[in-house]
Amino acid sequence: MQVSLTATGGLERRLEVAVPAERVAREIEQRLKQISRTARLKGFRPGKAPLSVVRQQFGGQVRTEVIGELMRTTFAEAVTKENLKPATGPRIEPIAMDPGSDLRYAAIFEVLPEIKLRPLDGVTIERPVASVTEEDVDAMVESMRRQRPEFVEVQRPAQANDRVTIDYEGRVDGQPVEGASGTDVSFIVGGGRVMPELDQAVQGAAAGETRTAEVQYPAEHPTPSLAGKRVQFNLTVKKVEEQRLPEVNEEFCRAFGVESGSVEELRAEVRQSMERELAELVRNRLRSQVMDALYRENTIEVPRALVEEQIRELQIDFARRTGARDLSQLPPRETFEEPARRRVALGLIISEIVRSEGIKVDRAKLDARIDEIASAYPNSDEVRRAYLQSPEAIRGIESAVLEDQVVDWVLERVKINDKPMSFKEVTGFGQNSESQT
Repeated sequence: MQVSLTATGGLERRLEVAVPAERVAREIEQRLKQISRTARLKGFRPGKAPLSVVRQQFGGQVRTEVIGELMRTTFAEAVTKENLKPATGPRIEPIAMDPGSDLRYAAIFEVLPEIKLRPLDGVTIERPVASVTEEDVDAMVESMRRQRPEFVEVQRPAQANDRVTIDYEGRVDGQPVEGASGTDVSFIVGGGRVMPELDQAVQGAAAGETRTAEVQYPAEHPTPSLAGKRVQFNLTVKKVEEQRLPEVNEEFCRAFGVESGSVEELRAEVRQSMERELAELVRNRLRSQVMDALYRENTIEVPRALVEEQIRELQIDFARRTGARDLSQLPPRETFEEPARRRVALGLIISEIVRSEGIKVDRAKLDARIDEIASAYPNSDEVRRAYLQSPEAIRGIESAVLEDQVVDWVLERVKINDKPMSFKEVTGFGQNSESQT
């Protein structure tokens, strides 16, 4: 077998392969003999048909199959011979395939880049250092109280954070319009759950009062009867309820899963949960900085084919998250270019660290990750068994664990500056609620 290798630009390679005609003929002959042992042909007992008859009947099909298999096997042989590492499968271009002559073809593909990792001793990473205080626990319990408000009917005008119940009817040119009416509709004033015009209309209105509001619907509104229309709503406030927060007592504790009803036990569980969240967020910040540093310090050329695969994955993920039904609803393709390139580069860099440093999957960390995933389900033992019995699922978890181990490897080699922070600063807890008040 003759092999000719050409670099055609960047990471692309053109590999021309010539397979001797004798090898092609030998492979075809062997395949025909195999078929002849079991072939059922009219006029002959099974396996007794002459080879010449079998060749006449199956020769064309066998030749096509053998040539396809020879291209695959000889490409693998040629890649090994030339010490190449293809990034993806090749594009095959036949050159000569005539019977009786050498099989010649070209394989065009990209190779993985050679990566020379740069030292990390000049990299500095900032590590948040925070703890959960009693004040943090107080704030979290207060947040839990706001999750379970009690509503008490009041005889006063509605104000922000009250719950109102209304009937409303929308009209266009004095006529009721389909899709614009409701009965006994409840919402929190200022909660952003209804159209701003309706929300504003009920503020200052007491039970029994009637208000009007006008809403201009956009032309692209999904309801045809409302699209592009200016609708006048007549609404009647039927009930105003004041929001009151529950006391932190036994009943409150049991509502959050503390069967004993102990406030101290509830606070202990809240603290543990907050500490887990804090540790995870600190870890995520460190991981993010490690990935930024690896990407910044190791500039590599990436195979275009792998970038294209990642772009498609990002597009599919975006479509799934946003409910987009076709490509016309996706952002421009260029939006995904840099994130895809970064993903590919980091994957190659991490793989090189794993290879060059001989990092193996830590079995204890793998088991801990599986247990963590399974614990989120009520039937955790069954989920754990299912993961252990799925090679594909295990490979995915092994990849995540290896990445964590690479992060640890990097953190041992960079300079780390500790930055004192509060729980609120690390987690952002309470910021949204504060911005709304």
